[in-house]
Amino acid sequence: MTGTRTERHPRPSLRTPPRLHPLRVELVRGIGPWAGLAVAMTVAVTMYGKAPAWQGRWGDVVSLLRVAALLLGGPLAVATGCWQGGRDRRRGTGELLASLPRAPLSRTVCAVAPAALWPPAGYLVAAAGCLLATWPYTSGRPPFLLLVVADAVALAALGALGFVLGRLIAWRLAAPLLAVVTYAGLGILSYQDSGVRGLNPADEHVYHWDQPVWWLAPVSMVWTAGPALAALLALAARHRTVALFPLAAAGAAALLLVRTGDGLWLPDPEAARRVCDSGTPQVCVTAVDRKLLPDVSAALAGVNAKLRGVPGAPVRWIDAPGTPGPGREQVAAGRGVAVRDAADRAVTERGEVRLPTPADSAARGRLTDPFYAVSAVGQLFWADCELSDGASEQPHAERAAAVDEAVQRWLAPRPGSVPYWSEESERYGERLAAMGEEEGRAYLARYLAADPCAPAGVPVP
Repeated sequence: MTGTRTERHPRPSLRTPPRLHPLRVELVRGIGPWAGLAVAMTVAVTMYGKAPAWQGRWGDVVSLLRVAALLLGGPLAVATGCWQGGRDRRRGTGELLASLPRAPLSRTVCAVAPAALWPPAGYLVAAAGCLLATWPYTSGRPPFLLLVVADAVALAALGALGFVLGRLIAWRLAAPLLAVVTYAGLGILSYQDSGVRGLNPADEHVYHWDQPVWWLAPVSMVWTAGPALAALLALAARHRTVALFPLAAAGAAALLLVRTGDGLWLPDPEAARRVCDSGTPQVCVTAVDRKLLPDVSAALAGVNAKLRGVPGAPVRWIDAPGTPGPGREQVAAGRGVAVRDAADRAVTERGEVRLPTPADSAARGRLTDPFYAVSAVGQLFWADCELSDGASEQPHAERAAAVDEAVQRWLAPRPGSVPYWSEESERYGERLAAMGEEEGRAYLARYLAADPCAPAGVPVP
């Protein structure tokens, strides 16, 4: 029996495309990645423009990162959240999404994810780059990384709050308006002197010899994240009363921050520890600036060579922590004696002279101010005579001032051809320059022994 063979052709396989999780779809599409890029670029450009000011100290980079992240990135996060929150209303898909079997809270979490995750992610990328750029130039304690994480949480909270407001406000200009309000609100809080300032996530702490209390970062996270989580639960949770729990936690955190006030930062003995060279006179800086010590010693080498062994010369140059905050005063104790703070936080001993803070004259871990030695010598001969007994109005005051300038320029010659302020001081400077080593030491000993507040007794070269 013969028959025809029927050829069977295989059926084309229908491949089902992989099903993407809704959260992944939300994260990789839409405004989220662009918002993260915008925050990263904003922080990076801001930090790059001020790089010489923060690349020498961990405290500087963390403080400036906080300002750049919250004061500039915060409005971007709020605007992103607001635009994301109004997306369904603009597309007219609100009723369609409400008919899906997924719970409202689950849909809300997916929808808010781009605004809550991308801005802090962009900030963390920029912060990591800044910290790596600081590492080769700094010394002392490591940075307070938990504060950087707290800043990222604050950005996420601002994005979530913007999302909730975007759901509630049916206005296309709501996003830029909220950005302006956020910027203004954070800026105004930065100028508060009361404990309310502790509630500002963009508050900048610039005192380098302090450390935060151990609970500052986690409590700040609770304070910033609590209202955002409460707003999301009130918007989409089945039982909206659960929103009271994060709100209560945020209130407790806020109360703790406000009542602690200035106690949020405590003195750090390790950061204020003296690090000295072996020269004479000795040069000492604080531990946070110990990488600058070789440069400071080199800058003062010429001055120290002339002061070495002279009776009445200082035994030590020091940089010590001052008194932070407003109301800082300095009280002179006389020539050759260091200036001390009115709050007695860094009282120095006789024979020690305060240095100008090296970090203020440095960039990227190197001392860059060619006039640093000039400023240091000015500290050596500084005395508060004018306020005490009117020395500037006494006879021979102008002559004594001319001698002071000539001596200071002799100890620390100014770079370049900077003219003397008077012909008399220039004449005294020429006499000092013509003196031999021993003659110059003898004159300097007489000069240091004279009372700077009695101009008639100041010896003329």
